[in-house]
Amino acid sequence: MYDIIIVGAGPAGLTAAIYARRASKKVLVLEAKNYGGQIINTLDIENYPVEAHISGFEFATKLYDQAKNLGAEIVFEKVTEIRDNAGEKEIVTPKNTYKAKALILATGSENRKLGLPKEDELIGKGISYCATCDGAFFRKKNVAVVGGGNTALEDALYLSDIAEKVYLIHRRDEFRGEDSTVNQLKAKDNIEFVYNSTVSKLISEDRLNSIEVTNTSGEKRIIELDGLFVAIGRIPENQNFAKLIKLDQAGYVISGENCMTNVEGLFVAGDNRTKEVRQLVTATADGAVAATAAVKYINNIQ
Repeated sequence: MYDIIIVGAGPAGLTAAIYARRASKKVLVLEAKNYGGQIINTLDIENYPVEAHISGFEFATKLYDQAKNLGAEIVFEKVTEIRDNAGEKEIVTPKNTYKAKALILATGSENRKLGLPKEDELIGKGISYCATCDGAFFRKKNVAVVGGGNTALEDALYLSDIAEKVYLIHRRDEFRGEDSTVNQLKAKDNIEFVYNSTVSKLISEDRLNSIEVTNTSGEKRIIELDGLFVAIGRIPENQNFAKLIKLDQAGYVISGENCMTNVEGLFVAGDNRTKEVRQLVTATADGAVAATAAVKYINNIQ
């Protein structure tokens, strides 16, 4: 029996583990993949207080080490089901069933795909969802980035220093990302903006070699390239818990800034909950809030 089980070892989950251990609670963190979440793929974090520049990998590793050194147990197993059994939380993985007095879901989100034929088979053969992971493979080549948010803008900026040319494709005529990044992109001479357009077809032989782009007027254009980086958002990883907790239409856990869910003793933190701003700093803030609320909950029921 654990005091608190945390599902997810991203910034929100690891921060929650730090706060829970500092409150002397017995803590287990369950993670399906690697610690760090999506931030681990960020080359340079520039907007986190105190650290003007730090890589996502270094940031995540520091968080992981801090949680481990404080005594949090971290196990790499995928959670497939959660149960609320008379107030006691049961967390099921393919290997084990764990029990806790309180549960924090910090599962984050996964890449949203274009939904085009051949997309899955071309992953690693020209299609990528992580520019900082795979950008080096496209040095001096032509690439495209799809999306209009901060991730897409940052990907295009990063790739502009590696690739010969970068096409930035967005379905609208203006970007959702920060103006400062847009201005940096406009100053680059190897970036072409493709507004009011979507990728309508993937063209390949053994690997991706071009894409068809269709604009809002129905006009089609073929762009020859070697790599396509998709950055059109993410899908919250809450599907396995939909029977127990309330989700909104987009699949995010319904929760306010107190990180509480509709289930007593079950809390949520990070990018998988309803919120206005999804940034590193808000993820770590959620972790602190959720852990504090879980500790208070446990102390009240004892």
